Amino acid sequence: MEFDPAVIPFTLFLLALIALSVGLIVLGHLCGPKRPNPVKAMPYESGVDPFHDTARRFHVRYHVLAVVFLVFDVELLILYPWVLAIRGQPGVASGRVSVAQGPAASGAPAPVATDASGGIPTFAPSSRGGTEESGFSLMAVMTSVVGSGLIFFALLTLGYIYDWRRRAFDWS
Repeated sequence: MEFDPAVIPFTLFLLALIALSVGLIVLGHLCGPKRPNPVKAMPYESGVDPFHDTARRFHVRYHVLAVVFLVFDVELLILYPWVLAIRGQPGVASGRVSVAQGPAASGAPAPVATDASGGIPTFAPSSRGGTEESGFSLMAVMTSVVGSGLIFFALLTLGYIYDWRRRAFDWS
């Protein structure tokens, strides 16, 4: 195994980090006040003395609410990029954007630009009216994407209604 001189700065930084961490801990231990007190040995509970055992059992409704929160939180994680992808296609509503605008259509890559907000690519419209020889168009693909997204959203809405009727959100 050969010595790589590019590793020297990283190694020195790592050693300095470890030395500084250990040095500050030792310095705080040596120079800090040493006045033991039973109150200081207690666990801190926002300024209130703890009055319950830590091994206390929680009611199942907390767990049900946590699972419901996770389900709908994951829904938002899936729907947010989906909506951004749909918004980033301005030619979809008119059906003027073709799937075959890349090397498969003309042998040259399609012109790609970004929208006004920057970052979301938009494709130039096709001269063939948005269809390719095989019959696929971006409008058909986007209709499929929107349809599957709406089905996903409908299933989650049904799950929310089910949880609401089962009183998963009631605390009494």
